[in-house]
Amino acid sequence: MTTHTGGVTEQPSADPVDRAVSRRRLLRLGAGVVGGGALLGAAAGGGMLAGWLPGGVTLKKALGMTGTDGTVPDAAPGPVQVERVHSAARNREVTMVTMLPPGAAASTNLPVCVLLHGRGNDAQGMVALGVPQFLAAAVKGGVPPFAVVAVDGGDATYWHQQAPGDDPQAMLREELPGWLHARQLPTPRAAMGISMGGSGALQYAVGRTQSGRNLDAVALLSPAVFRTWTDARTTGGYADEADWQAHEPTLRLDRTQVGALGVWCGQEDPFCPAARQVARQARAREQHFPDGEHTDGFWRRVMPDAMSLLGHALATA
Repeated sequence: MTTHTGGVTEQPSADPVDRAVSRRRLLRLGAGVVGGGALLGAAAGGGMLAGWLPGGVTLKKALGMTGTDGTVPDAAPGPVQVERVHSAARNREVTMVTMLPPGAAASTNLPVCVLLHGRGNDAQGMVALGVPQFLAAAVKGGVPPFAVVAVDGGDATYWHQQAPGDDPQAMLREELPGWLHARQLPTPRAAMGISMGGSGALQYAVGRTQSGRNLDAVALLSPAVFRTWTDARTTGGYADEADWQAHEPTLRLDRTQVGALGVWCGQEDPFCPAARQVARQARAREQHFPDGEHTDGFWRRVMPDAMSLLGHALATA
């Protein structure tokens, strides 16, 4: 399985999903056959689920039971424009990547989804992930067309202000609309976030709700959000507990309005318990927690569903 090259280097302590089970249950799983081979055979046959066999997640990985990697569709991408723009909010030049479906021209009639990358990645990494091809395949398959725009949010900023003069959320709120308008595209009405970008997408949704302009759709792929400061402090993305409390979007879900929310996270991903909480508290329209890890392969597997949610929500809002 291909590991996300810009993935989380420090992950939160997961919930105790690998709970002990009784000897009787293990014997039933092994069908009374003595020996580790029989037990593993039963597990490989589909009788084992992470969460009730000791070491379940590790065993599932060893047996190749964490789901198949998704692949980039064999679809010709539409126009992709990569350019450098100056962000006063971030006090630096940043890359902005505009991805359109095939045959589309930038116009104010084409709705926009802003795509926020994960830790250790950047806007151009979303092209490498295959987003232009996924967008093309989605539209070819009947999803209403829309544009996807990715911008650099920083290596481990968790999409919030890390220091004076570097505020990714201010860039999204105050500068991105102007950049898009200059290119005949409207202010984003949707957001998709991958890993760390999932936190950023939710923060963006919180800000939009506070301004009275709710997002029509948000798609979260393995969102790197934290239910406690104990988990968040290991990432280095927050100066202290007060900084985490000021920016953690899961603490503000009751005050966030989104037209359509979708959450996808693999069962073997350490962020899965927090992702489930987001889906439950925010009443996600779609929530899927299949076998899977925190990898490019998982994100490619679920990307078609995310594209479908976004396109249909934007078309019907």
